Amino acid sequence: MDRDDLADFLRRRREQLQPADVGLLPGLRRRTPGLRRDEVAVLAGMSTDYYTRLEQSRGPRPSVQVLGALARALRLTDDERDHLFHLCDHPAPERGGNRHVGPGLLHLLNKLDDSPACVVSDLGEILVQNRMHIILMGDESGRTGLDRCLLWRWFTDPTVPHRVPAEDWDRLTRQHVADLRATAARRSGDADVDKLVARLRSASADFERLWSEHEVAVRITDAKRVIHEQVGLVDLMCETLVTPNASQKLLVLYPRPGTDAQEKLDLLRVIGTQSMVGETSSDGASFHRADGWADNGIPPR
Repeated sequence: MDRDDLADFLRRRREQLQPADVGLLPGLRRRTPGLRRDEVAVLAGMSTDYYTRLEQSRGPRPSVQVLGALARALRLTDDERDHLFHLCDHPAPERGGNRHVGPGLLHLLNKLDDSPACVVSDLGEILVQNRMHIILMGDESGRTGLDRCLLWRWFTDPTVPHRVPAEDWDRLTRQHVADLRATAARRSGDADVDKLVARLRSASADFERLWSEHEVAVRITDAKRVIHEQVGLVDLMCETLVTPNASQKLLVLYPRPGTDAQEKLDLLRVIGTQSMVGETSSDGASFHRADGWADNGIPPR
């Protein structure tokens, strides 16, 4: 681990970021160029003392999870993210199933403060949520292993059906499987895809039946009705923006015209604000309280 180069790299990237780049107000007495250390620490879900020690060339070797969080907080490109890993003597993550959310997607997500939105991998892992998505769908940051994958939970978690109207279940289930088929073909031979498919086929007879039908369809635009415990049924549309290599998607939920979904989202926004009183407000892409951060480095709101 090259502590001196790591400290220099972190400091210079921090100084290049402006508060507006991560959704923060500049404040009246900002004496340091770029972000402050405590702001980066909050965005990365770690203590200010820990981050300060890294910038002072005296911190312990960060884990790959911590590096992933720092890469998001500092809005690193893929090449910069790889460099960060190499400085800490970790191999750079494979880019085929890339979980690193780049600065462009984070910038877009940061602007969607009134609409539930998230970035997901092509295997259905929620990588980053904005505040409204957490309020509507729940906080995904603490999940690990296969539980990070929505499709795995769709077929194995008995609580998932309670969040979806019964009449929508079959249609959505088929769409999930057909979309995974398209991903499996595009990433043929990829170990992550093969593992997920094999585990699903073993764990769920329903998945095995639908998988054997070999339906293929890439989900771009769709209806999404969600049952929320506080406001009931929320009738939404879902628009999907896909990255050029199709490895990640930005999902944006918005009210279906002619429904009361907007009023319910407005109510949830108020409820969410009240429930987060006393939490650190910052950004990243707007998100999540610092004490709940997990290995995926999702920033707080």
